[in-house]
Parts: sequence; structure tokens; C-alpha cells
Amino acid sequence: MTPQELSEHLHSCVHAAISVGQLVLDINDVPHVIVVERPKNLEHGDWATNVALQISKKAGLNPRQAAEILLPYVLDTDGIESAEIAGPGFINIRLSKASQGELVLDIVEAANSYGKSDSLAGKSFNMEFISANPTGPLHLGHSRWAAVGDAIARVLEAHGAHAIREFYINDRGVQMDKFGASTRAAALGQPIPEDGYHGAYIPVLAKEIVANDPQIVDLEEPQRTIAFREAAYELQLADQKRVLDLFNTHFDVWYSERSLHESGAVDVGFAKLREQGHMFEDGGAVWLRTTDFDDDKDRVLVKADGELTYFASDTAYYVDKRARGFDVCIYLLGADHHGYVNRLRAVAACAGDEPDDHIEVLVGQMVKMMKGGEEVRLSKRAGNLITLEDLIDEVGVDAARYSLIRYPVDSPLVLDLDLLVQRTSDNPVYYVQYAHARIASVIRNAADLGVISADTQSWNPADFDPSLLADDREGQLIGLLADYPRVVTSAVELREPHRIARHLEEIATGYHRFYDACRVLPQGDEPATPLTISRLWLCAATRQTIFNGLELLGVSAPERM
Repeated sequence: MTPQELSEHLHSCVHAAISVGQLVLDINDVPHVIVVERPKNLEHGDWATNVALQISKKAGLNPRQAAEILLPYVLDTDGIESAEIAGPGFINIRLSKASQGELVLDIVEAANSYGKSDSLAGKSFNMEFISANPTGPLHLGHSRWAAVGDAIARVLEAHGAHAIREFYINDRGVQMDKFGASTRAAALGQPIPEDGYHGAYIPVLAKEIVANDPQIVDLEEPQRTIAFREAAYELQLADQKRVLDLFNTHFDVWYSERSLHESGAVDVGFAKLREQGHMFEDGGAVWLRTTDFDDDKDRVLVKADGELTYFASDTAYYVDKRARGFDVCIYLLGADHHGYVNRLRAVAACAGDEPDDHIEVLVGQMVKMMKGGEEVRLSKRAGNLITLEDLIDEVGVDAARYSLIRYPVDSPLVLDLDLLVQRTSDNPVYYVQYAHARIASVIRNAADLGVISADTQSWNPADFDPSLLADDREGQLIGLLADYPRVVTSAVELREPHRIARHLEEIATGYHRFYDACRVLPQGDEPATPLTISRLWLCAATRQTIFNGLELLGVSAPERM
């Protein structure tokens, strides 16, 4: 029995008690989804529910009275071995071994779809993250959202959503001009402007520009600086795309800020805001009255001299996203952008939207790298900053992605490079991947012995007897596998994919404990028994769950290590 099936059974128990008058409660007051969770102490049972606490007040009862009414109905449910009331009104439930073990068959048959749902089908999300200036390589500060942003999109898709990964290219304004002037100066052997870009990558970029177009140095100003700016922009953007593809983060849309202005989208955005009545003029400038919606001050859109502010692009960009049909616009911002949260929510409100429904702004904290007990500060490529490619070179894509995703983004993160290259259980990504590879090895060995096929999809369900999985270690592992869909759902709802990584580590621990306590394969000339087959099914279900979880994190699941 899956947690979802148990939840549905509990729903039926509440309705049954209402139908005979034992619970005086309106049907509409029954929770749509009754939550079942694994108790912290597994000695208390396989699952626990607080449904009695949820309904008691409206039923005019205390929680324990409501639980006492529901208990006989729960006990009368097929597949439930025992149930008892705990604390103020929780109901702890223990499933029969056969009922619990049936989940193993469900997982193997569900294969890659286990843990997925269609709860967000028909809903469209725009995921904008990284959005670095095309004036240098992606650095360590971009790495966290490169991994976490992609993982959030993956879990949204796992629940049926249409999730578009979008990179907003800041290719307009004074920083682009400084970038062009810096590469031009480097190419001509001149001092780079004091307010320009001084990274070690600038001379390398300048050399490549001249190699691609030797005549560029002979152009007259200002055409020469413009030409350097455009050539450097093209090369640097291509390099950002290359590194992100290397990092297994692939964007669906690369949206140019220039195109926002050239397409007339800014005028369309302004028209929308005027229509809603939140634009006004003061002191010759055009403003957006964001203070109506919890911003700390009103924002200038057009300066008195007619120049558009950067905030004008922000507002037009949001309106453009909504016009493209996205239901929810998610912004993933860096640690120095806390001030943007209320500002962007106010933009949504000024455009006539409900911020709680149509916009989400997540802020991630800083990342730093340690090696040999000291912080790594200089890049092999860029000199004055650590690049994402440096991180990939040091630890590999899988270790980098997993470690960046493994922690909540609202807390600072320190990456220990010495740990992340270790092939030991102290390295979390290795620990999880090794569990997957270990199970794959067990199944290969079983196939070599002729016990079962290496292709789990060809296994005969009739050979599987769930009631044989009666050992406590087996039950604990099955419980962890059963909890996986709930963990994925919480990762979707809270935009916290680190929950999946941590749960995979629990599953890996549960598997190692099971394997150490329960012999899976026959030894010597021993024949395979029905218990052998059932335990191999449990191995296969565990491997499938780990594979599915790693896929949501964009991390590989190796068959051999």
C-alpha cells in the first residue's frame, strides 16, 4: 500500500464515520488530502496521520475523541495490521508485511515514472536564473543557481508542469560599453580603463577577437570600440553557453535585454501599467507607484532627461513573460538582491496580477570553495574570480551539482574540494551513487547465476511474494522508498530540491543496512528461493528510486564504480 492509497483509505474512513452520524462534520470540512508521514521512531509504526487533529475542532470534539471514533474504521481497512492512538490524537498505523511489500512491485513496474505525478499539468512556469552579464565567465556565485535552478525546473516537470528555463542576457547599457573598451585596450596594448574589466580573461578574449578579424584594429572610433564590444559579447556568451551545457544545465530561452527594447515590449509594458493606473509623473520623470504594494519607495521608470532606468526593463520583462502565457514567473536571484523581492512583487501587483499566485522570488546565499583548509580565491582562467568551469575541473559535474543542490539555498555554502573528490562514504554524492552501482552489481550477479534476468522489466510479477519481506531492515527500507513521492512533492511545493538529495542518502543508508543484514544471493550451490527473488525485487525497486531521484538533480546514476 502506497502512502497515497493509505491517504485515500483514511479519507474513506472519515466519510464513513460522517455517514453514520458518529462525526458531525460537513463533508467540505474534510481535508482534501489527508497527510500520512513516517514517524520519527519507526517502533511506533510504519505511518502516522494527524487527521483527527485536523477535523476535531469543526466536529466539536477534542482530537483524541475524534481519533477514537476513526480508529475502528482504520483497523477495518485491508492491509492494515494494527493502529493505535498516540499523544493528543495522532493515529499510528502499521501495515501488514504483504501490504507494505506490494509497493516494491509498484515501483519496479512504474520504473522512471515512480515519484512523478500530474498535479501541475496545464500549468506553465518561467524559471529565470543566473542571468549573468555577458562580460565575463560564469563564476562561483553563479554555480548554485545553475544547479538548483535546473533541479527546481526538473521537479516541476516531474509533477506535470511546463517549465521553461530562461536566461536573461544583460546586453544593454554602460557595462557592455566598458567591456568593449577593455577588450579594445588589451588588443592595442593600451592600459585598460580604470573602471573597465581587468580579469585575466580580457587579454585572452582580445587576442581571439583580433585573430578572428585582424582588420578590427584598423577601424576608426567609435566604430572600433563598438566592434570589439560586439565581438567580445558574442564570444563570451558562447562560452557561457558551452560551460552550462557542460554542467548539464540547458536553457530553453536566451532572452536579450536589447530585444526587449527593440521589439517594443517596453512600450507594451508601460501601456499595461498605465491601464492599471499605477504610473505617474513627477519632477519631469515617470514613476511607478510601487509603494501601493509594500515596496519601500516608488520607482523611476523614465528619468527627467528621457533615459530609461534599468527598472523599466524589469517591469517590461515581467509583463512580457506574462504575455507569453506563463502562469508563474520564478526569479532566482543572488545574495545581494534581497531588495528585489518586494520590488518585483510590487511590479506584478501594478500589472494587475496577484503576487502570491503569479510571481516567486527566491534569493540564494553565497558559495565559497575550500581546499587544504584554505579558501580558494583565484581562478586558473580568470585570475580574480573562481569560475564555474574551475569547479567542474576540480570535482566533476556530478559532485559539483549534487553538493550545490544538497543544502537550502537561503544559507551560505562552503564546498570542501578535498572531500568532494574522495571515493568514500564521507562524500555524499559518492555514497548515493555507490548504492546505485552496488545494487546494479547485485542484479548483474543474479543474472550471471541464472536466478533472474538483468532486465527488470522482463521479471515475472508472479514470482514476487511481498509477504516474505518480513525482516525489520526490509520494512525500514520499504518505508523509505514509500516516502519518496512525498519528498518529491515537498521539493516541488517548497522549491527545495535539497530534500530529494537528503532522502536519497537515507535510502542509501537503508539499503546498506538491509544488504548487510539480509543475504540476497545464494552462496555456493545453494538454490535460489522465493525469498531470494523477493529480495532481488526490493533491490530493483531501490535502484529505480535512487535513479529517479538522481535524475531530478541532474546527476548520473552509474552502473559501475
